[in-house]
Amino acid sequence: MSGKMVKINQKFMGNVARSVNPYGCRQEILNQISYVENKGHYDGAKKALIIGGSSSYGLASRITQAFGSGADTISVAFERPVKDETMLGTAGWWNNIYFKQEAEKAGLIAKNFNGDCFTKDMKQQVTDYIKSEFGGKIDLLVYSVAAPKRTNPENPNEVWRSQIKPVGKTVTGYNVNLEKNELFEQSIEGATQDEIDATIHVMGGEDWELWVQFLKDAGVLADGFKTILYSYIGSPVTYEFYHEGTLGKAKDAAEASSHKIQKMIDDIHGKSLISVSKAVTTKASVVIPIFPVYCIALYKVMLEKGTHETPIMHKDRLFRDMVYGDKPEIDDRGRLRPDAWEQDADTQAKTVALMKQITPENFNTDLTAYDTFRKEFMQINGFEVEGADNDSVDYDEITQLRP
Repeated sequence: MSGKMVKINQKFMGNVARSVNPYGCRQEILNQISYVENKGHYDGAKKALIIGGSSSYGLASRITQAFGSGADTISVAFERPVKDETMLGTAGWWNNIYFKQEAEKAGLIAKNFNGDCFTKDMKQQVTDYIKSEFGGKIDLLVYSVAAPKRTNPENPNEVWRSQIKPVGKTVTGYNVNLEKNELFEQSIEGATQDEIDATIHVMGGEDWELWVQFLKDAGVLADGFKTILYSYIGSPVTYEFYHEGTLGKAKDAAEASSHKIQKMIDDIHGKSLISVSKAVTTKASVVIPIFPVYCIALYKVMLEKGTHETPIMHKDRLFRDMVYGDKPEIDDRGRLRPDAWEQDADTQAKTVALMKQITPENFNTDLTAYDTFRKEFMQINGFEVEGADNDSVDYDEITQLRP
């Protein structure tokens, strides 16, 4: 017997979704699992902890470990539950629930911690769980966190807030408004030194270091333990507002953290890795100034070449072929480079040339891949998902579910 049915409506504020389709999120999980399973089994992690495992690259990492390698998994993420019939929670809330359902059907452990990954209390909760109910040790830690703020662990009165800004200059260019389907000109002023420092505290590698040190001190890291953080370089046309901006400074700091972590885990034959990712559609990437315009040009070129990837495609290839496989692509700084397809010289040349042709009048035509970019954004929130065409959900049913 069905319960109270609630109509699902798409709501946006600029490039931020204000609504979610829980059943679409469930189908998206099933679709990603199917993709991994069709690739077959590989010998990867067996006990994995994903910090930021509820969406995008973190979720994709969790799915490929569970359904590609048969791993038990723990995810730490901060997601909003159902509040009422007009606010059905976040997509990540439902991703955690439906991932757990499918993992447990497959006989796997899938533990979700919903809370602030930056706190010592969360680190202690996870450690206690590993010791008591997760076999005592983990062999993989994925750090995939995109957060707006972080409280100083040494001073609870100080809160650092991350900023997406250029450094040393004001940058002007086109951006996309997904709510209005418009292309508009945007100028972003250069960050102050305080804003740069705060972004490094939030988006750099400080908390990654703290996690590994905490787990190491607790004796829950297995021999041969691996840990990986995701970085991004992208095209020179995006350097001003990413690679050379505040986010780029944070990623540089994360690489320094990786070297510190490597020394920390040498004695357990561990490996600390930085992986440079491909540009993809995520909740974070759609609000990076000017970045969506690069994406709609890049996607067009990569779709024509057959090299375009969604997060699950990208991360499954990373772990299957590079982290645990025999096809690693490593640069002169020791970073894994699954972004090589994006960085391909011909791909970049065609993307840059296409960007020069984009105008407010033609951006939403066959000239670009705006339709793909927008659809991928919708799918993050459970809309326009293949296999899920519902326009309402059983409110009584979904409110009984817990992650």
